[in-house]
Amino acid sequence: MNEKRERPDFIWDYDLTEDDVRAILRGDNEYARVQMMVRILESARWSDIWRYLTVAQIRRDWSQISRWMRREVCDAWMFAWEVWGYGNA
Repeated sequence: MNEKRERPDFIWDYDLTEDDVRAILRGDNEYARVQMMVRILESARWSDIWRYLTVAQIRRDWSQISRWMRREVCDAWMFAWEVWGYGNA
């Protein structure tokens, strides 16, 4: 089966393909984009995160992403920003 037609591992509760996820991330609906970014950052494998997102995208939307994230995941990402030299993203 074509990889782009398959459901990503981090999407277990919606019938979305990889193409659908990428369309949401590129789309104009800011709420949907941020929610998808949260899902990826909280639930995707480390290697998959970087298949869908860049550091620049995450930093751009961090103030909104961090409001929706589970606290323990947000804290881990904030620590990563510090270690990587980005401050508080």
